Amino acid sequence: MIRNYLAITLLAFFIFSAAQAQDKKKKAYRPDIPGYFMIDFGFNNGQGRPAYFNQGFWGSRTLNVYYHYPVQIGNSKFSYNPGGGFAFERFKFTNNYTLSELVGADGSYDLVQVTQLPFFASAASVSVQKSMLVANYFDLMPVEFRFDTNPKDPSSGFNMAVGGRVGFLIESHTKIKYTENGASGIYKDKQAHGLNQLRYGVYTRVGIGNFNVFWQYNLSPYFSGNSGPSQTGMNTMTIGISLNGL
Repeated sequence: MIRNYLAITLLAFFIFSAAQAQDKKKKAYRPDIPGYFMIDFGFNNGQGRPAYFNQGFWGSRTLNVYYHYPVQIGNSKFSYNPGGGFAFERFKFTNNYTLSELVGADGSYDLVQVTQLPFFASAASVSVQKSMLVANYFDLMPVEFRFDTNPKDPSSGFNMAVGGRVGFLIESHTKIKYTENGASGIYKDKQAHGLNQLRYGVYTRVGIGNFNVFWQYNLSPYFSGNSGPSQTGMNTMTIGISLNGL
């Protein structure tokens, strides 16, 4: 997914450059949009994971695309920065497990071997390359306070921010990349799988200029009620880097 974003960005850049070269007389103007966009890239970790929820580091990642609108607090170095945007979150299983397609008698979605799914006719003929749990959210940051050593030019000074986040699950699915009898395929099961429809948490950012390091922690459980594997809720944490001021 990250590769696709990079490819699209590079393609757009080359198209824009070619258009500029063909018509040098035209001057391009950047739209004066108040506020700024922010891109986060980080790695997820499940706190209190249920049994068999063995996650991979690189595959368990998050990409956030947010917009913030800063409101300066008087003549101080502090500002109020509400925002919102989209979050694309993944957990990669390293033991060929996935969430079951059907809810169990206890109301939870169990973790099962990929080859145990009804989709596959014979376990002996299946080789699993990748198994992931995907969740996409619309997030709101109604509260964020930021400190800048140089508020007149935030891109040149030290900054630190703390805030709260509320997210709404807009789509989720399991994704399995496999080979069966020599033929490659991808299987997706699009449903909530007991994930919490609403999440809320806290975060902080520290950096210099447009580059930050961030930490996010979801106070709400990843799974709703007792619907997670082994009726475990699990909390999630993300640590990564940010590019802001776009």
